[in-house]
Amino acid sequence: MVKLFRYLKPYRQSVILVLVLIFLQSLATLYLPNLMSNIVDLGIIKGNIPYIIKIGGFMLLVTLVGGVFAVSAGFFASKAAAGFGQILRSKVFSHVESFSLHEFDQFGTSSLIVRTNNDIMQVQQMVNMLLRMMVMAPLTAIGGIIMAVYTDASLSWIIVVVLPILSIAIYVVLGGGIGLFKVMQQKVDQLNRVLRENLMGIRIIRSFHRIDNELRRFDEANRNLTDTSIRVYKRMAALMPMMMFISNFATLAIVWFGGIRINDGTLQIGNLMAFIQYVMQIMFSVMMVSMMSFMIPRAEASAVRINEVLNTVPEIKDVKQGEIAEQGRGQMEFRNVTFSYPGAEEPAISDISFSAKCGEITAVIGGTGAGKSTLIQLIPRFYDPKSGSILVDGVDVREMSQANLRAKIGFVPQQATLFSGTIAENIRYGNQNSSDEDVQHAAEIAQATEFISNMKDGFDSIITQGGANISGGQKQRLSIARALVKRPEIYIFDDSFSALDFKTDAKLRAALKQEVSNSTVLIVAQRVITVMDADQIIVLDEGRIVGIGHHKELMDTCKVYREIVSSQLSEGEIA
Repeated sequence: MVKLFRYLKPYRQSVILVLVLIFLQSLATLYLPNLMSNIVDLGIIKGNIPYIIKIGGFMLLVTLVGGVFAVSAGFFASKAAAGFGQILRSKVFSHVESFSLHEFDQFGTSSLIVRTNNDIMQVQQMVNMLLRMMVMAPLTAIGGIIMAVYTDASLSWIIVVVLPILSIAIYVVLGGGIGLFKVMQQKVDQLNRVLRENLMGIRIIRSFHRIDNELRRFDEANRNLTDTSIRVYKRMAALMPMMMFISNFATLAIVWFGGIRINDGTLQIGNLMAFIQYVMQIMFSVMMVSMMSFMIPRAEASAVRINEVLNTVPEIKDVKQGEIAEQGRGQMEFRNVTFSYPGAEEPAISDISFSAKCGEITAVIGGTGAGKSTLIQLIPRFYDPKSGSILVDGVDVREMSQANLRAKIGFVPQQATLFSGTIAENIRYGNQNSSDEDVQHAAEIAQATEFISNMKDGFDSIITQGGANISGGQKQRLSIARALVKRPEIYIFDDSFSALDFKTDAKLRAALKQEVSNSTVLIVAQRVITVMDADQIIVLDEGRIVGIGHHKELMDTCKVYREIVSSQLSEGEIA
């Protein structure tokens, strides 16, 4: 957790100011019992009304000044803690953005959300409390002990007896706190994961009538979190009654033995009251420490989880000064590329070699699990190959900066993802500088103009989160338009025509062929009709290339391709 404190550096002036204000507040707090002792002994007992008014007014002034110090310290502590949380969230988010897909899979989306929000909030609250109490608690405790001994050393043995007992009680109660809080944060992850899956998969859940099953899953995750929380807070709930019991017992002992000394004439009433106040301040300081001890285990568990993210070194490292590829319009070549997913026994693709030229359409086809999507995810460096190399315009993609590499690529993923906002904003996501004419042209090529014009506000129509208010085919066409408006050197379509009907598919491919004539195009598809007209067709089977060529060539030379064609087309269509 100490490592995270470096993010407080921009707010060091606020931190210093908080410490100074808390120091002054503590001095004011320690001075008040002494004034009260004087009022009792020199004012009330002797009936000196002017003295009472004078010292009483001074006490009110000290209290007011101490209150101003306390409020100011709280303000600056909150400002520093909030700024700390903002910086830490930005650091975590930007670091997560550098992760490869492997790191995303390692943590999981739900866990990353909890770590970025809930865990950082726990640490932020702890920092706020720490800034306000890190000076006040020890200063008040030490000052209270000194002043109590100065007031009456004979009663100080009570403090010597009580403080060790109180410390042991706190240690016993909080001993297993860190472990329990770590388990509780894991339960929060689990609950968040179940909730997220339920909300994202609500259509599937309802279509299979699995609502009761999902309710049981959520109830189980919720119950696990509740049970763990109850265990934690039961443990913590025992702390305050125990401290109050010890504190009241100490007060009773002071009154008892102090009363004896007053009766003997060796102690004044005002000094006894001041001694009680100093002991209460000491106890209050210990309570503040215990409150910190209550927060620290959970904050420590959260800090560990945050550091796990920040300390994770991305598998894909960006070169600081990458090579600049020549303007070769996206010439691409695979040289003996092999890739395995982490933990897999067999490579997903093995010994892949081919080239894709500018102005040509290269299609990749194969059965389910053949490695098609894996192959194209290596091009923008979502993953890096285990062996072999991928060249773009003669430069290995690992020697290029990710920004320069991805600036050359227009990627249309298999699962179309849209963002909340207007249709125009979603298309312009591919190129923020594109004009309205560019957006409309890209939509026209993607065969999206018709359904957009039928919507109430046209290109200004609102797309809900994830594109839930439009169909799958419409989402795919908007995703294609988003890539087209970028005008990249390399177009990658990962089975992005699957939700289109045959008529729309044919019209889109015809318009697309003219639009991308000066770029390299790579299409992954399941349907033969989508790839038949490609300049080059690559056939994958179990992660290996089993055929490369035109449609007619592959019909003569590739058994796997013939099987795919015969399974989708009739004999008349094949002929």
